[in-house]
Amino acid sequence: MSTPTRERDELTGQASGPFRFASPATKRRMLIIVNPYATTVSDRLRHLVVYALQGRFEVDAVDTEARGHAIELCREAAHEGYDVVVAFGGDGTVNEAANGLLGSPTPLCCLPGGSANVFAKMLGIPGDVVDATEHLLAMADDWRPRKVDLGVVNGRCFTFASGLGLDASVVERVDAHPRMKARLGPYFFMWMALSTLLRRYLLSPPRMQVQARGETFDGVTAIVQNGPPFTYFQDRPIEIVEGAALDSGALAGGVLHRATPLSMTGIAWRAFSPRARVGAHRQVTGLANLREMVVRSADERPLPLEVDGDYLGEVTEARYSIMPRALNVIS
Repeated sequence: MSTPTRERDELTGQASGPFRFASPATKRRMLIIVNPYATTVSDRLRHLVVYALQGRFEVDAVDTEARGHAIELCREAAHEGYDVVVAFGGDGTVNEAANGLLGSPTPLCCLPGGSANVFAKMLGIPGDVVDATEHLLAMADDWRPRKVDLGVVNGRCFTFASGLGLDASVVERVDAHPRMKARLGPYFFMWMALSTLLRRYLLSPPRMQVQARGETFDGVTAIVQNGPPFTYFQDRPIEIVEGAALDSGALAGGVLHRATPLSMTGIAWRAFSPRARVGAHRQVTGLANLREMVVRSADERPLPLEVDGDYLGEVTEARYSIMPRALNVIS
């Protein structure tokens, strides 16, 4: 990955390079919340990004120190009247920032620092940090905040997706190996997905019941999305459920009824296909236009839960709802 550079002109002593912009009369206040442990974040890159953004914004930057710290920092930033908060990290950092800014007028923006950066890409922010920094600089002259929906599960908001079952079990195992996650990226996810399927979900997986729109569905995995796509394989979108949009006022869901080698092969092919639909598979039921959905354990075994690619633990019940236009974003 390339990193931003600035060179000094030998005659003028002025900076030149990709981040050369005229300084505005009044700079907006920007707080950058940095996850120093994110996949692609380093001290050098952090300093370069902050230095570049100072050309158009009054920038403060602070590192997160523990899980949940970004939520507290964003609440303080909204209270102190920052014009924008930028989450520089992976989707977990973005999720915490969104929960911290919930209901406030302060908009959220993102810089890619994780392995997937799903929400940033959904907002139209480039996946390369140099391009994304230039994008944020140009944003100073095209300042148009907008409102998007947030999904909610058991009181925790999510920006793009949540899952129970196989999906969450994969996230749990991937998060347990951060070095491999950083080194291999989406290929490590694929390996963990196959390994988890073979170990936990072929013979006796935890069973669940999904209640939505007055119906009950049995399954082994449930996916809920606030917008498309479900995730990315590098820069390629992976579509799972249909009918969700960040400003639709509704969620979309999908239930996997059984996980067999044949069915999972077909579902994986559909997920990567530009034309085939996962929801058309006979082992999947798609649920569009959801305001509420409840997932419960059907065999008293707890269900693994993830939100925005961050493992939250095991639950016996998950209650989903939608918060329309709850988050201000700018991109």
